Amino acid sequence: MTSRGNRVLVPQAKEGLDRFKMESAREVGVDLKEGYNGDLTAREAGSVGGNMVKKMVEAYEQGLK
Repeated sequence: MTSRGNRVLVPQAKEGLDRFKMESAREVGVDLKEGYNGDLTAREAGSVGGNMVKKMVEAYEQGLK
């Protein structure tokens, strides 16, 4: 079994994903920097990722209506 890791499947979407990540981090109050963010706690990183997933699910549900 192969791990996908953090590879962007559509390279043209990388810039948009980065903007989306920064926007989500601001919304949950996490100070995310460009580049290395290894000093984030697991809780902070999880809140950013969780907020991103929440927003993607909301957008998908809106598309179904």
